[in-house]
Amino acid sequence: MSPLSRREVFFLTAMLVVMGAGWGMTQPLTKIAVSTGYKHFGLIFWQLFIGAALMALFCWARGTRLPRGRRQIGICLMVAMIGTMIPNSTSYQAAVHLPAGILSILLSMVPMWAFPIALLMGLDRFSWRRITGLALGLFGVLLIAAPGASAMDLAVFWVLVALVSGICYGLEGNLVAKFGTAGMDPFQVLYGASLMGGIIMLPVALLSGQWIAVDAALTTEGQALILASIIHVLVYTGYVWLVGRAGSVFAVQVSYLVTGFGVLWAKLILDESYPAGIWAALLLMFAGMYLVQPRPKAALAPA
Repeated sequence: MSPLSRREVFFLTAMLVVMGAGWGMTQPLTKIAVSTGYKHFGLIFWQLFIGAALMALFCWARGTRLPRGRRQIGICLMVAMIGTMIPNSTSYQAAVHLPAGILSILLSMVPMWAFPIALLMGLDRFSWRRITGLALGLFGVLLIAAPGASAMDLAVFWVLVALVSGICYGLEGNLVAKFGTAGMDPFQVLYGASLMGGIIMLPVALLSGQWIAVDAALTTEGQALILASIIHVLVYTGYVWLVGRAGSVFAVQVSYLVTGFGVLWAKLILDESYPAGIWAALLLMFAGMYLVQPRPKAALAPA
């Protein structure tokens, strides 16, 4: 890869901002989707269905096929479970009880959870700097949960539930790093995971009584889910492209933007407001993310 020109750096930075704005909008859209009683299993099925349909088009355009090997199916199933079904089950339920901006702040714990998981799996080395980042993130969580007064308070419980999704994403990344993707590119992985997850969730949504009829697409809540699903696929595709063009160290900076835009969109779309302690928690999360991420030699170094 040749060194990037100033114009290319500007363009890639603009793309990073667009992706952060898009991903950040998915939290307020999730809040809207659950606002009138739609349950998590039904929402997850349609999210996976939409994702599978869009990824099928992407893979067809790129000339790649659906993964069929036993190991490939295992990887896709793992990604479907840990990357969508479990974390989205918890996040959709938490979204009923927590503001969208709080969900965005708590989601910024992903890189901080990933570090101790990597240590346990032997994928990373101990670092006091990164442990300090994890501690700052956890202290930010305490600031968010503190107004709940006691561990039995419902708000505190749902803060803990919301943290499950970040732990799942941190675990997913480490499992992929350890076991690889069995020769699949990221688009094939997401295609296979979305398709398998949708097949699993269809009977679950039906038998649990959480099925959402197709005509829900005409409602505000259904349209919010559709938009969030489309944004996720488009931004994920853009993220994969950005990693290949600018490197993972540069692309991972999107985590700051996702959190910041998530709070901003929650204010603009849902008119949410937060006390001083929440803003302090947000600053602690940003500091934690900065310390936990490995230091690059150059943000846009050629591969």
